[in-house]
Amino acid sequence: MTKREIIEELLARQQHFSRRDSETTINAMFDAMAKVLARGDRIELRGFGSFGVKQRRARQGRNPKTGALVAVEAKQVPFFRAGKELRIEVNGTTRGRSSQSG
Repeated sequence: MTKREIIEELLARQQHFSRRDSETTINAMFDAMAKVLARGDRIELRGFGSFGVKQRRARQGRNPKTGALVAVEAKQVPFFRAGKELRIEVNGTTRGRSSQSG
């Protein structure tokens, strides 16, 4: 699903919104989420999941084409962790308990 499709979905569900209102709303939501993650903060959407930022340390990597060693700088990367309800929805299960091995 693309951002455009999310805007279309909002229009279908909220028919009193104009296209401009829908686009502004979705863009504002994504901009706010990006700013929160850029600060290194976490976003939690109960029942859906959470977005966060992980720090990756500097390391030595390899150029896949030549095999030469290259320095990979430390960086922050965004990640998403699905919530329990979303995992159940995606897997199509309605079990009360989840079986975990390990």
